[in-house]
Amino acid sequence: MYSTSPTTESALTLNHSILNGQLPQRIFARGEIIPPRNEVLWRIERGAVRTLTWSEDGTYITLGYWGPGDIIGYPLSRVKPYQIESLTRLEVSILPPHLWYEDVGALLSHIQQAEELLSIVHRKPISVRLWYFLLWLSEKFGIAVEQGKLLDLNITHQEIAEVLNTTRVTITRLLQQFEEEGKLLRQKRRMIICLPNKIIKE
Repeated sequence: MYSTSPTTESALTLNHSILNGQLPQRIFARGEIIPPRNEVLWRIERGAVRTLTWSEDGTYITLGYWGPGDIIGYPLSRVKPYQIESLTRLEVSILPPHLWYEDVGALLSHIQQAEELLSIVHRKPISVRLWYFLLWLSEKFGIAVEQGKLLDLNITHQEIAEVLNTTRVTITRLLQQFEEEGKLLRQKRRMIICLPNKIIKE
């Protein structure tokens, strides 16, 4: 289970930086847990995170994936337990409560993206669910290349299975099927989602 021990920061330093017109920033390593602070939000400047919880039996439930420009933080969720895990080297700016109103657009985007992912998770059959999830990821983390979108996020088959409520074996099989059908390409450990995109049929 991930550690949830908070990292304390000097309120004096935070206030001093804000008074000087600068938002204090933090850097986290890949795999590090964002401190569970209820008095601040974090704006991602570089990198990616996932938000997650887990069930009584220890099964992980991924709640979202977030990248540059997105606002994350423990005040945005009532889910317990709740955790924010860095998927890459991460740079964030710290937003204190009196500045939250300045990022209403990002907060609305957070809600919209969470609902998009929720709608994807309930699609059937699983092949369509996986395909729409890959498209969603490619919109957030994709880099345009000649063949389509290079998914610039190192996500494992197990992590995908956790999001889509299926098994790793099923994800591996479907990804192989997509590759055989020419819907995606492999580039080392990353995937290229080929364009034009076509809906996967049952």
